[in-house]
Amino acid sequence: MKILLNGELVDAREAKTIAELIDRYELPPQSILVEYNGLAVHRHEWSQRPLSEGDCIEFIRVVAGG
Repeated sequence: MKILLNGELVDAREAKTIAELIDRYELPPQSILVEYNGLAVHRHEWSQRPLSEGDCIEFIRVVAGG
């Protein structure tokens, strides 16, 4: 299944949810925000949000600093 991830067409392979996609890329869940087809998705929804062909996902890394 092909999805658009941060502007790149990628194969989601076995990832069926946003949570599985985050695990696949070994991202630290506590420091990212997720946009799914233009809408922000809360962390507790990641495991319930299925991926479909053509979805547009944006991972935004949160960085603290001053």
